[in-house]
Amino acid sequence: MNKNLCLEEYFSLDQRTHVMGIVNVTPDSFSGDGVMSASDFVTGAVRQAVAFHRAGADILDVGGESTRPGAVPVETQSEINRVVPVIEAVAEKIPDAVISIDTSKADVAMAALSAGATILNDVWGLQHDPKIAAVAAAAGCPVILMHNASRSDAVFADGVGGRHYVAGAYTHLMEDVIRGLKERVSAAEAAGIVSDQIIIDPGIGFGKSVIQNLALLNHLDQLKELQFPLLVGPSRKSFIGSVLGAEVDDRLDGTIAAVAIAIARGANIVRVHDVKSIVRVARMCDAILSSPADGCVKPSEGSA
Repeated sequence: MNKNLCLEEYFSLDQRTHVMGIVNVTPDSFSGDGVMSASDFVTGAVRQAVAFHRAGADILDVGGESTRPGAVPVETQSEINRVVPVIEAVAEKIPDAVISIDTSKADVAMAALSAGATILNDVWGLQHDPKIAAVAAAAGCPVILMHNASRSDAVFADGVGGRHYVAGAYTHLMEDVIRGLKERVSAAEAAGIVSDQIIIDPGIGFGKSVIQNLALLNHLDQLKELQFPLLVGPSRKSFIGSVLGAEVDDRLDGTIAAVAIAIARGANIVRVHDVKSIVRVARMCDAILSSPADGCVKPSEGSA
């Protein structure tokens, strides 16, 4: 496998917001940007990855199975056949790119990490495949643990908002999400994944209602008590469509608003489709949030 990527050494997550660009190597992405629709999907994926990298993406997230509500599961070998050629080609074309693999399958994770990925992004928080935690621990790679209360058999349509997972049964949304993430972190550490390689994700859209997704964004700061880097992925999701009455190709404004709130509430990484626009949003948010209360530029150390 590739040389380990040390989260603390590589990313200055406490200094600025980082942007993860989504590279969907699928034919059925909810956002309509899956590159498998192209005859040469590897070339299409590399072209997209290069554009994202040039636009300022810090991480390129490659996934070969759609997680949209109602998506058809993909067999392990088919998923490997989708993501490995893309990861290899992106790693060759952009040697300094940081690539994450978006999968919940151990065999896919192992193949992707061997091909050039250096981060594991598991939307099931290591619960879907009992072998995947050991793969991540052996690789020593950063791991993104997402809170996921969705059920594949519990999906409904909401007009222009699109398809949603039915909301989970929460006693208190934020307390339950925090408790669930703590459980996922404990399981990861028990499997040998070191704590300073863990990133948490509250799972916007996964087993939450529209109002619960909005509440998650508004109260993200409560997750900082866990003291792990925080990734948030609201991009183009159906809760935005429900609020704005917007189809999936008309949700950039809503995504920008959600990202800006997420950054203000403490998100360290935002996972998005529209990289160029969101990089600019992140830079502007960072500039505002880092400005001094007195409005004065502080002299650098040692200056007169």
